[in-house]
Amino acid sequence: MARAPFQILVYPYRQTTEGQFEYAIFQRAYVWWWQGIAGGGEDGETPLEAAKRESYEEAGITADSQFLRLDTVVPVRAVEFNVSHIWGDDVYVIPMYCFGVKANQDVFTLSHEHLTYRWLSYLHAHDLMRYDSNRTALWELDARLRGKGPRG
Repeated sequence: MARAPFQILVYPYRQTTEGQFEYAIFQRAYVWWWQGIAGGGEDGETPLEAAKRESYEEAGITADSQFLRLDTVVPVRAVEFNVSHIWGDDVYVIPMYCFGVKANQDVFTLSHEHLTYRWLSYLHAHDLMRYDSNRTALWELDARLRGKGPRG
């Protein structure tokens, strides 16, 4: 299948016995930075379908897990992707759709794309992020899960 002109970002989360939320972040194998599960859509996939597929491929998270689509949609320069030429000369920016997924497991099966992962509190995960857009998606997920509203 051909690479579709959109990207996804997924943060697995779990709730501790104390009622706090933790987020899994992954260290990329080739660039060393930390982020959620990220990947591209394939022709004909919806963003949710791509999120489910990438979550399974990169961490072993099953498609029947509870996914939460976030409002965070981030513009990404098309030239960041080595396949951008297939989208033509009119595609300058593609959207990155963001999701949370309730983890049904504490241990993930990593693909070759990641060196390791960590379960962290919101603040610790936030501090390891490379991109502000990833921080925004994580902030939204944390706020939604805590039920505090955007200004809470």
